[in-house]
Amino acid sequence: MSSLPPIAARAALLLLLAASLVFPGGCSRDRSNTQELSQDIKAIFGKEAYRNATWGLRVVDLDTGAVIQDVEPERQFLIASVRKLFSVGALLNQIGPAHTFVTPVHRQGTLNGGVLNGDLILVASGDLTMGGRKNSDGTFAIKAFDHGEANALENAELTTPDPLAGYAELARQVAASGITRVSGEVVIDDRLFVPFRFRNEFNASAIFVNDDVVDVIIDRTSPAAAYSVDWRPKSAAFAVASTLQTTPAGTDDEIHLDPELPPCIGAPGCVGTVSGQLPVDFVPPVTGAFPLIRTFRIVEPANYARTVFIEALRNAGVAVDASTVAANPAAKLPAKGSYTSATRVAQLVSFPYSDDAKLILKVSYNLGADASLVLFGLARGVDNMAASLGIERQALTAEFGIGANDFAFVDGSGGGQTRATNRAVTTFLEGMSRRGSFTAFRDALPILGVDGSLVSTNEFERDPSLAGAKGKVFAKTGTFVEGTATGPVFRAKSLAGYITAKSGRRLAFTLAVNEVGPITSLAPIFTTVQDIGTIAAILWRDH
Repeated sequence: MSSLPPIAARAALLLLLAASLVFPGGCSRDRSNTQELSQDIKAIFGKEAYRNATWGLRVVDLDTGAVIQDVEPERQFLIASVRKLFSVGALLNQIGPAHTFVTPVHRQGTLNGGVLNGDLILVASGDLTMGGRKNSDGTFAIKAFDHGEANALENAELTTPDPLAGYAELARQVAASGITRVSGEVVIDDRLFVPFRFRNEFNASAIFVNDDVVDVIIDRTSPAAAYSVDWRPKSAAFAVASTLQTTPAGTDDEIHLDPELPPCIGAPGCVGTVSGQLPVDFVPPVTGAFPLIRTFRIVEPANYARTVFIEALRNAGVAVDASTVAANPAAKLPAKGSYTSATRVAQLVSFPYSDDAKLILKVSYNLGADASLVLFGLARGVDNMAASLGIERQALTAEFGIGANDFAFVDGSGGGQTRATNRAVTTFLEGMSRRGSFTAFRDALPILGVDGSLVSTNEFERDPSLAGAKGKVFAKTGTFVEGTATGPVFRAKSLAGYITAKSGRRLAFTLAVNEVGPITSLAPIFTTVQDIGTIAAILWRDH
């Protein structure tokens, strides 16, 4: 899959971007039924900036089922991250918002005087955060510009909890169980599902550490000081070196991570290098203040998790004879599913999945959405991405009544040639509104003018008649900007969710614009973001 071009990354303040494959063919302009559109929406659709683009809109009254507006009803639009509505909603329905993932640690061998003559095994459960987002008050930590897309956005905000807190908690429990030394190996059992290829970067499995990234933290203590480079988590599994230079005001800024996908994780001395230059007057994008965040990808999650767990055990007073850094010795694992309660020495209980849903939808966490799809498939008896897509397709057609030809999904997060008709999206939204998981699903969505990827979409408030829409639109965004040989092309912007209208009507809606065209500045992206926010506010006001 292609990477996002730099020009798209610099639109970070308002966008959560999704990489995608080339959308084949030209832009066909089907006839639109716009007689029910307000003049204000028509004016936006008719802007010169969208001369070659195609808009789609569908609005449904949740209480009566009446279709209020339907523009381009048969077209399959590129929807990008709006696809996450389906993968997260399906898992919420399947396991329930209160479901927690339990990650146990088992001993294999005999325990004699505190010495485990055998192996210690951490059995991955698919817990996305592994205790690494637990605030001191027990709440779940999310930032509006979370670190999952730090390299694409060119910055991010870091949460404050220790990303290794869950591994430390498991180690404390192991020590409390009476184990003082492990004479054998420490092994990560990540066989819960077949690993899936994530965005052509690495094979994601059921074990996670810090969202499978190492955060690079670029900071400075004063305007006159040189830039410092630090990183987290700190572990022998991976270290960061820096040759980053401080340059005079007005010079170009450039940061390189080498290699961004380090293949050496699991081997001693694995190091990534930060190089490039930052001028003394550099102002970080997104936040407008330091620190500046980049990330290295943890491309071997089991190897990395094994090392941090061994380090946590030693910190908890448990001696481990095995090497701190090595490839995860999966060949030593017992038969899958053969563990018993008698061998369990620790367990970590996750936050409810409703919190994971907020993380995925509010900040467009791609890895979490893909994992959610596979976990949905697992709950229905399959253990891999391809089969999970098939099981989901069956559920969407049989349980939601969505036409089989109304959508084409390639993963759980909205990558690749992810398409759907507006009818498919609103039919799913209607179906979710009638299920017991609805409140958790709706509350997980970004809220217009309040949080997530809609926090800064407030241009509509310049019109007093629209200001009341703040807090009344719960919707997921999607963005697709593709790098081509001739420059970046703005392929799609989408928005879908729920509106509690000024009149009190409860609405489901989906809105998309495809093939805006080549872009040479940030203006078209920012304009489109504001335009879709304005359209959502108009729907709130007029219905």
